[in-house]
Amino acid sequence: MPDRPAPADPAPAVLLRRVRVHGAPAADRERDVLLAGGRVVAIGDDLRGELPGPVPGADAEVVEAGGAVLLPGLVDAHVHLTQWAAARRRVDVLAAGSAREAVDLLARGAAPGDDLVLGHGFRDALWPDEPHRDLLDARFGDRPVVVVSQDLHAAWVSSAAAARFGVAEPSGLLREAEAMALTAAAGDVGAPVLDRWVLEATAAAAARGVTGIVDLEYAPPAAWARRAALGEPAVRVAAGVWPDWLDDAVARGLRSGDQVPGAGPRVRVGPVKLVVDGSLGTRTAYCCDAYPPPAPAGPHGVLRLPPRELEPLLRRAAAHGFDVAVHAIGDAAVAVALDGFEAVGCTGRVEHAQQVREQDLGRFARLGVVASVQPRHAVDDRDLSEAHWASGLGRAFPYAALHAAGAELRLGSDAPVAPLDPWDAVASAVHRSVDERPAWHPEQHLPLEVALRAACDGRPAVRVGDAADVALVPEPPAAVLAAGGADALRRTGVLGTLVGGVWTHRAGV
Repeated sequence: MPDRPAPADPAPAVLLRRVRVHGAPAADRERDVLLAGGRVVAIGDDLRGELPGPVPGADAEVVEAGGAVLLPGLVDAHVHLTQWAAARRRVDVLAAGSAREAVDLLARGAAPGDDLVLGHGFRDALWPDEPHRDLLDARFGDRPVVVVSQDLHAAWVSSAAAARFGVAEPSGLLREAEAMALTAAAGDVGAPVLDRWVLEATAAAAARGVTGIVDLEYAPPAAWARRAALGEPAVRVAAGVWPDWLDDAVARGLRSGDQVPGAGPRVRVGPVKLVVDGSLGTRTAYCCDAYPPPAPAGPHGVLRLPPRELEPLLRRAAAHGFDVAVHAIGDAAVAVALDGFEAVGCTGRVEHAQQVREQDLGRFARLGVVASVQPRHAVDDRDLSEAHWASGLGRAFPYAALHAAGAELRLGSDAPVAPLDPWDAVASAVHRSVDERPAWHPEQHLPLEVALRAACDGRPAVRVGDAADVALVPEPPAAVLAAGGADALRRTGVLGTLVGGVWTHRAGV
């Protein structure tokens, strides 16, 4: 995210007393940190005499932090916020090991009065049976049911839902663009309800130490202006611009980093989002090696945006001052994305980069392209990778290799594909397992400090002059990891979060 501006009407100064400043020399030493005017103003041993105001301290809040650790605010670099807000209220079927188990979970979780049953999280790539509308019909009858896949690239519907939403596919299983359109239609609960859910989701993110997100939802940035009537988001938002709304943004003279008109100071225009391929879960990621048969979308997946279409979009976005975020999961798709950046001469981000050819690793740093990755995907997709990317496992989720090649990393969740929780992303980056199995391809683990920096939007420490976007946690992350492992790091409690020096979460200070 671009440098965060100080708020137009800053809150009173906050003096955090007796904090351990992450990344500072002698980080275990307790010091004072003064936040004022939306910035980190000073770090010192005793700053009570530095408080602003005609009477020192009269306009400041003094907080005794008791040795808590002060970190740069965490930033989730890839979120689909409205889908995450909605998925938090849908029936979770992630644990299903078959289509029939998914139907059972739906039946147990569906509220009796719901006119439309909405589920989320199915992963059919390893199921012994196929998701089909007949399975849903047998349990739910005339009650409409829509189930969205965990990776958001597929949707499974009953006959009643197919009739309601005009789905012609006989199996009831949709992939890619058709699935995404159906998901948007089925999830339309009306703007007032959805806007409230979205703001509640930002408050939940703040409770995990999040101070910013990159929202790559398929929606116009102007939706944030509508939400301003309900309140301010608890995090800074970089609102992505899909090609559908790029012409409008250009016509209005907007650029990445500009405030979204009418949305308040925390909401800025984000990158243009472009999608080159599909996903591993639907076997639509565009890969050099063929998928084992049957491959539902062809042996090498789907190239949704070939070079002849990608390059003009990159060129137009760059010419008008927009950053660019290019979705590319398979190694062939990543090569297409990097070729596009090189041909146009612009920089940006590759989103996901779940497979990368060895010859492309160094191109990220050489071209100035950020690798925006989601470490929880490596943990969740290990079995899928073994089954469908067996010949390319050495190229799968190559985070350590990207770092060693000089790539700048950013961590995200891709929520609702994974929870909007950077602590989960960091834990998954440093230890690739969430069950009793050993870590999967541990040679690709990231060092904790590298992962933390990537989860803090590149900020290695809290420093004077930074925006006052900070989080307080009880203990140093390195100590938590050493004592309890990745699971303990994943459960890190957050005592407080401030955005521009304003409390957005406060639980223990």
